[in-house]
Amino acid sequence: MGECVTVSEKKEFIQWFLSRYELQKREAAWLLNYLCSEDQLLKRTHFVDSLCHLPKTLLISTRCVRMTPFKFMKNQRVSADVESAFYDLRTNKTEDLYVSLCFKDKATCPEYAAVLEVNPMERQDLVQDTLFSLMAEMILDESVREFRKKDLYRRIDEALERGDEKEFLQLTEQWLKFVEKES
Repeated sequence: MGECVTVSEKKEFIQWFLSRYELQKREAAWLLNYLCSEDQLLKRTHFVDSLCHLPKTLLISTRCVRMTPFKFMKNQRVSADVESAFYDLRTNKTEDLYVSLCFKDKATCPEYAAVLEVNPMERQDLVQDTLFSLMAEMILDESVREFRKKDLYRRIDEALERGDEKEFLQLTEQWLKFVEKES
């Protein structure tokens, strides 16, 4: 997560994002392109995961997720109108803007991570939360892997007990692929 993301890095990210994702509200793409054209505004734009307790925010979602398509919030007022957001951005270029993008695989996207900043209003220890999240993910992955391994082994035993050679050979092939992936 970048503490000081440059304007050019933000531009590059927005262009990358728009070339790969289709937004639920097409006008939101136009708004992101406008951000790219305004260095002064882009300098005060921050990509964050959490929009809690921030004075001026944009939430933009792609078609690959089920989230609110577009939301502009300023001083506790909420709007789903892209034009009103554009008008506010155009007339208030010196205010900080916090943007959260909702898209598939956002948590593992290195391009997004490169421009992601910490919500200044959050009081949580992000490093600790990130470590706990990674540890939980690793434990979950290992549990799923162990379950699949035991299940496949059990099914091979059952095929042997039934004398089902075809299923045994098919499951053994899966077992070999599984073991190959682990090493």
